[in-house]
Amino acid sequence: AAIRADGSVVTWGEPGAGGDSSGVQGQLRNVQEIQATYRAFCAILADGSAVVWGDGSWGGTCDSSAVQRQLRNVERVQGAHFAFAAILKDESIVTWGHP
Repeated sequence: AAIRADGSVVTWGEPGAGGDSSGVQGQLRNVQEIQATYRAFCAILADGSAVVWGDGSWGGTCDSSAVQRQLRNVERVQGAHFAFAAILKDESIVTWGHP
């Protein structure tokens, strides 16, 4: 995945591993940063929210509404092999993906 000059995102590669972002493409505007796990991506938007896509077993979904609600005011995201960690502006940390 790559951020274009206009803040949108282009993806390529294996569809199930994040190469197909069509399910979230409408949300991928004003992207500031992208991080990846082995088979998923997370984008931080200018408004501090986060968008994830790819293989859910590798952090590509935030099925838990509790996690999704916490992904506001995101400062940084780091991808590891199976999971993501987000640091929020209040310095708290939110993690999701394979335990």
